[in-house]
Amino acid sequence: MVRAYSQVSNPNKYITTPIFYVNADPHIGHLYTASVADAIARFNLLQENNVTFTTGTDEHGNKVLKAADHFDLNIDEYCKFISHKFRDMCDTFDIGYSDFIRTTDHHHQKAVQKFWTVLEEKGHIYPGGYTGWYCTAEESYLTEKDLVEKKTETGETIKVSAETGHPVEWSIEENYKFKLSNFEDDLKHWLKDVKVVQPTNFHKVLTHWIEEGGCSNDLSISRPAARSPWGVPVPTDASQTVYVWLDALVNYLSALGYPDESYKKFWPPTVQVIGKDILKFHGIYWPAFLMAAGLEPPKTILCHSHWTVNDEKMSKSKGNVVSPFAAGKLFTDEGLRYFLLRDSVPQNDSNYSLERVQNILNSELADTLGNLVSRCTGKVVNPNGEIPSVSVYGKTLKSEQAEKLRKNIESLGDSAKQQYESFLIHHAVDVVMETLRSANQMVEYHKPWQLAKETENESSSEELKAVIALAMEAVRVGAIALQPVVPKLSGKLLDSLRVPNHARKWKDTKPKYLSGESKSESEKFKNKSGILFPKVKVAA
Repeated sequence: MVRAYSQVSNPNKYITTPIFYVNADPHIGHLYTASVADAIARFNLLQENNVTFTTGTDEHGNKVLKAADHFDLNIDEYCKFISHKFRDMCDTFDIGYSDFIRTTDHHHQKAVQKFWTVLEEKGHIYPGGYTGWYCTAEESYLTEKDLVEKKTETGETIKVSAETGHPVEWSIEENYKFKLSNFEDDLKHWLKDVKVVQPTNFHKVLTHWIEEGGCSNDLSISRPAARSPWGVPVPTDASQTVYVWLDALVNYLSALGYPDESYKKFWPPTVQVIGKDILKFHGIYWPAFLMAAGLEPPKTILCHSHWTVNDEKMSKSKGNVVSPFAAGKLFTDEGLRYFLLRDSVPQNDSNYSLERVQNILNSELADTLGNLVSRCTGKVVNPNGEIPSVSVYGKTLKSEQAEKLRKNIESLGDSAKQQYESFLIHHAVDVVMETLRSANQMVEYHKPWQLAKETENESSSEELKAVIALAMEAVRVGAIALQPVVPKLSGKLLDSLRVPNHARKWKDTKPKYLSGESKSESEKFKNKSGILFPKVKVAA
């Protein structure tokens, strides 16, 4: 039976990242995922929505057992150690999560068992057997069409995952199965709305999978505890543990307090940010599990591509895995966040290189933004550090450059909002940078450093005030719009402009000279550090 899903928008917004697997340390791909979700959450907060944002770590499965054994650590100690690294990554890079969940948390394990019980009581689980290929590295069951053959160094021919290259093993076991095949029509109905999976190329991938029989086989959702002991026990059969992906996906419910009724306040998820390697689990298994449990599927799954390093895939064997902590020391925490969100598009893989990061940060944060602030607040042009009232001087200048800047400032809020709502964060930054470049062109045309030498001339004095007022209004509006991308840097800039916290919402992107304010006195620019964003130099 095809179910109808609510189209009513929940005023409470629920944003999630996938929970990160603790078989290895964080890399910049993890930080990118967290930063995208954080930017979406912060944008919703600027819209004055009620927002909850969750992230965390996935800590069960044989991969984790092997990793703990490799480091000669007790499994609990190992999970705590690696989970702390992911939490530290989030805290270091200002990922403003509401809750950081671990699948080893007691309340999460209770939620998994309750969810299993609901599926079982509704008749969607049955005992069965699995015979086929299993990939421990992916914790995934694979079919023949998911595999390719590969020669090992010894010349042996083995089967590996076509997508990841990880080896697979032939598995014969008794377990429990979920009636995935019953939900093919429901999934097709859910996917009729192209907005539920974005960008559209990933929506097409999911649709193709289903049309090619991706739901025709029921899904094994447990493993024998003797073979996979590190997991949540099946509530009615201690000889089995819950399949790690069912366990992990339930985190989105347990983070909200499920099965307590309080979870309903934020359900269903507004945006779930994931990487393309886990699209099948989130775009087929997860909505099917929810439908089976009688719950609404996510409103939107935002799937992004991966990061390469110097045009090569990141891998331990190549030694090119980039630590966010190391990169943050080179480029500053805010600089790295800016680059990852600025120089990426969800539908295609993005490339990290030292030279590329350096060029973007120096060109945009140091020059376009930082230099504009310095030009208007430096001692030569503005010895008293005053920002004249834009309510008085915002419309004074009549040059072509000033007219263009006003148009950019006036359209910035609506234009950037549209890009954020479309999850095109890089285009939202484009809108801000276009306005700031326009402000620099206006400053260059009016030459305030020359006007400052002619302050005895009343018209020059008025023109100077108008240049500073209009340019710094562009900075104020731009800083508000950049808060989802670089919250600390934007906050520092808004502090310098003496913008109170209550005046940093999205509605405050409206230019003050259009707001009807009659404020005529100037403000005192406050910046003790001098340089807003120092230039970086790390590339040879």
